Amino acid sequence: MSRKYFGTDGIRGRVGEAPITPEFVMRLGWAAGKVFAARGKSRILIGKDTRISGYMFESALEAGLSAAGVDVGLLGPIPTPGIAYLTRTFRAQAGIVISASHNPFYDNGIKFFSGDGTKLADDIELQIESYLDQPMTCVESDQLGKAMRISDAAGRYIEFCKGTANSLNLRGLKVVLDCSHGATYQIAPAVFSELGATVITIGNQPNGLNINHECGSTHPELLRSTVLEEKADLGIAFDGDGDRVLMVDHKGELVDGDQLLFIVATHAHEQGRLNGGVVGTQMSNLGLELALRDKGIEFKRAKVGDRYVMQVLTENNWRYGGESSGHLLCLDSNSTGDGIVSALQVLVALRDSGVGLHEWQKRMVKMPQTMINVRRSRDMDVMSHPDIITAVAATEKKLADRGRVLLRPSGTEPLVRVMVEAEDPAITQLLAQELAEVVEKALA
Repeated sequence: MSRKYFGTDGIRGRVGEAPITPEFVMRLGWAAGKVFAARGKSRILIGKDTRISGYMFESALEAGLSAAGVDVGLLGPIPTPGIAYLTRTFRAQAGIVISASHNPFYDNGIKFFSGDGTKLADDIELQIESYLDQPMTCVESDQLGKAMRISDAAGRYIEFCKGTANSLNLRGLKVVLDCSHGATYQIAPAVFSELGATVITIGNQPNGLNINHECGSTHPELLRSTVLEEKADLGIAFDGDGDRVLMVDHKGELVDGDQLLFIVATHAHEQGRLNGGVVGTQMSNLGLELALRDKGIEFKRAKVGDRYVMQVLTENNWRYGGESSGHLLCLDSNSTGDGIVSALQVLVALRDSGVGLHEWQKRMVKMPQTMINVRRSRDMDVMSHPDIITAVAATEKKLADRGRVLLRPSGTEPLVRVMVEAEDPAITQLLAQELAEVVEKALA
């Protein structure tokens, strides 16, 4: 059976446009409810971020699940990884996230977690899709699902986050938190202040329309300026649903996901708990690979997307992986990417090593990258064209083992992304431009 609705990260789209409409979301809740109700009495949790459409979709999901005879636990605004954790804690059959992550407020999406806080199995997703094409019916009145609000959801998740920090004491640390007007706006300040830090919080006034707007991990400029203005020790930025994290050191220098992954993975390696290697993506900086290699740590690349990073981790029974965007997976702490937990793992590494964030991030030398977008007028496998194959081989020969070439078709636009990475930024720019010209001519 082919997939019609579930993408690599749930179901997403512009609110009001197919398939993200209230009618569709209610039907989705009913379809999911039918699948889980067939396995016995079920309970499904629903959480959301702070965008205005979350209220509407929460009600629609609740109605659909109830009509299928499934009980519902309403978590309210809570980070995506918190929903994964609470789904496990409450022994629920599934958890549903209403969020479009780092996207603007007018987008939204639906993502499912299984009972163990991981992605739903493919066969369950396909069963849900099959019900979406059937007429929606309601169970008898005495079989309707009940709904209750779980008032201590945030408190439970706060305690969980603190519990992953290995007795971390942040007394004396001054930290700026940018919560992106999103799902971490109450939880992150509580976690860090209860661990003893002096906390200055920005991006903590959500109004339903300002999530991710010129703040958070996708726009770290405000965090950088606030860290410098407040003379803070460091800054931490989350995205709208709290599964990504970036940091800023005391000098205002950005520390991205590759650098944070290097810190936590190296620390785990030094403590003997890395349990294998590290997974990045095709876009992970070559500097990360080389720095890990110098530590004797194996590195594998997955396709772009946390789903694919998780897949490679699972195949190898490894624990640590992530993306440059700040979506880190520390699977000995949580079952999915968790911005707050990942930030705490970095701070534990700083504490144990006695080394500050600025010095730590300098231990991984990032390679300059040049990315050029080449528009394509037709679909084709770019790496099957003889001229492109020859040009890529020639470029790689010039770079030897101190550089990297990547050609990646965009998944959302008619573009091919041409990326060259090397030690010399001038050479990087020149080789990327030469390669882009070959690709452009071949795709014309």
